[in-house]
Amino acid sequence: MARIFGTDGVRGIANKELTVELAMNLGKAGAYVLTKEKAHKPTILVGGDTRISGGMLANALMAGICSVGANAVYVGIVPTPAIAYLTRHYGYDAGVVISASHNPAEYNGIKFFDGDGYKLPDLLEDEIEEVMRMNTSELPMPVGGEVGRITYRYDARDDYVDFAKSLIDLDLSGLKIVIDTSEGAAYYTAPQTLKLLGAEPIVIHNNPDGININRNCGSTHLEELRAKVLETKADIGIAFDGDADRMLAVDELGNVVDGDQIMAVCGLYMRNQGKLKKDTVVATVMSNLGFFQMGAREGINIVQTKVGDRYVLEYMLANGCNLGGEQSGHVIFLDENTTGDGLISALHLLEVVTVTGRKLSELAGIMEVLPQALVNAKVSNIKKEYYMDNKVIASAIAELEDKFAGAGRVLIRPSGTEPLVRVMIEGNDQKFIEEEAKALAKIIEENIGE
Repeated sequence: MARIFGTDGVRGIANKELTVELAMNLGKAGAYVLTKEKAHKPTILVGGDTRISGGMLANALMAGICSVGANAVYVGIVPTPAIAYLTRHYGYDAGVVISASHNPAEYNGIKFFDGDGYKLPDLLEDEIEEVMRMNTSELPMPVGGEVGRITYRYDARDDYVDFAKSLIDLDLSGLKIVIDTSEGAAYYTAPQTLKLLGAEPIVIHNNPDGININRNCGSTHLEELRAKVLETKADIGIAFDGDADRMLAVDELGNVVDGDQIMAVCGLYMRNQGKLKKDTVVATVMSNLGFFQMGAREGINIVQTKVGDRYVLEYMLANGCNLGGEQSGHVIFLDENTTGDGLISALHLLEVVTVTGRKLSELAGIMEVLPQALVNAKVSNIKKEYYMDNKVIASAIAELEDKFAGAGRVLIRPSGTEPLVRVMIEGNDQKFIEEEAKALAKIIEENIGE
């Protein structure tokens, strides 16, 4: 049995790879592992994004939870970071999100949080998988009044909005803001929070129908947001992904402001305010070289982890840091939430814009973004972790690294959630690095493709 958990929970095509049977067994095993030491009857919070398969999988998951004697509380459509916050706010024992984040609508996923709102470490995920391998039918199966109960809360999304609104003293009146909610989980919480802070946001892609989530919109498709910002002469554009744990921005000139730039702007502001712990920002190996150059110039220490916000968070917790994230817009403000939170990131960026009175383009200019080329090679899921075992691929990568040594960077890594190997090259010549990235991706596909 291959490992079920990827870098961000369990993902797959709903009803094909991620079946109701798998969801139910994850509910059983997850509830058992996360609550077995509890002296009381445990309660697990469940919510998700707008995908049509969400209700199907949530009900299967909650059936599994209840079958081992835990209670489930369903809050419907809320952002992933809302589950992280609400789990600890309500004092529940664990939380679960049904979402596949930025992936297309046919995908879905299941992600667990512990009672403190943190994603599970590898050891706990391994324990859940071990229970599933043992056969979940062998778990204690209570009867009568010991069976778990499903209840529903309709106040959760507003409780999260109230929390977000309370974090920063902001008056957004007079600031023209365009937001793209990606037909996803932020469709209510993001516009509502900005309205309560005085803004009158122009909202696009805010009519989810279950199958349009992330479709040519949101943080992975910024074309319409950029056009809308220019058309309306807005001060800033903000785009979320499907589950709203990440956010990217567009400045008043229509330029994309990515996660590295957001961390640069907010990190420098926090440092100047004396609020950046240890004068350190935690990033990943995918962050742009320009980000590290900015840190060296401004006296901000930027450390690298492997790709995945969970690894950024692990470093932050172990080393007492309060700002970290990824180029993709997954940014963690650890003083306020335990996971990447697109809405909180947006509020912090808006804080810098309003307090300084400077244009976003000027603020983002603190770092130079060096050209990057990222190409995905479609490969077999089984082989993607072992691409270096192929001699042709290993030789091609070595030759490319020699070619770019001293003048760029080559980073190859398997996707944690999809059957892909990601090829990233950084250098001074955009056209050249794109050609090299495409050529290497082709070699990878030819040798370990599906």
